[in-house]
Amino acid sequence: MATTKTFTVAGVSTNQGVTKVRFANDFVARIKILDKNGHTDVNLKEFDTPMTKAQVCETLMNDASFQDEASQGAISEFVVRNCKTIAAEIKDETAMFEDVDQDTLDNEFNEEGMTEGLDAEVEQEITS
Repeated sequence: MATTKTFTVAGVSTNQGVTKVRFANDFVARIKILDKNGHTDVNLKEFDTPMTKAQVCETLMNDASFQDEASQGAISEFVVRNCKTIAAEIKDETAMFEDVDQDTLDNEFNEEGMTEGLDAEVEQEITS
């Protein structure tokens, strides 16, 4: 992103079934505008210090209030489209999990005899 504009309020809202990331500098004014336009599931957070859109997205991705599927999807979509450095980091983090084959994992799990131990533990809990 070429801009260095900063924001003190950000979050997500849903309008006509589409959840998107929202940015502002006035919490009350932004709530009023979103409400007037029929937005639902409005979840905004006010920040102590002004942040760029990229910084806001990093913060929101890790915030407990924004861990639902719709929020994470909206934040991730915004990052992929607008924040190239963060998008590259996310792609690197998820790439390590893409090549995992479930059958291979299951076979390794069974070869190590772990299922026998689990069955015995479960059986012991049931009988006691």
